[in-house]
Amino acid sequence: MSETPQISPLDPADSEALNAAATVLVNAFNEPGRYSIERIQAVLQPAETPFYRRFYIARLDGEVVGAGGIKAADWASNTHVLYLSAVAEQARGRGIARALVQARIDWVRSQYPTGTLLVSTRHRKRFTQFGFNPLGEAEEFGRTLMMLSLGQDREPAIKVNRSAVSR
Repeated sequence: MSETPQISPLDPADSEALNAAATVLVNAFNEPGRYSIERIQAVLQPAETPFYRRFYIARLDGEVVGAGGIKAADWASNTHVLYLSAVAEQARGRGIARALVQARIDWVRSQYPTGTLLVSTRHRKRFTQFGFNPLGEAEEFGRTLMMLSLGQDREPAIKVNRSAVSR
């Protein structure tokens, strides 16, 4: 496999990529009652503003090995949420999760110059490197709710190869 992931928006008309992204997510979460393939395939379909939803995928050598979503929160104005993010087990440790996070941050900042971006994560250190701040202590299942203010021009503490990210 190539070392440089190619990150791009998921094209919902590309059924092969959509099915591959759904499989990555279902396998990563491994909770069939909550994350069935049918539910994930439906969620992968985009939604338009004001309550938009879109996904990015990561490919290595043409194979979809990661996916991550971003959506508008329907319960708070000017608030966005990173969600349903996963990388296939065989592709982990190559910076793919970080590249997916960076692509979604870049997109939301290009569309919404102010506001709040939230994520609930077990990877507190990773998101701190992107400028997210924890909102309290770790919650149930070791997850921490974290927030990034979009109006701040703060460079992340880590650098991602943005040449591999297509918008």
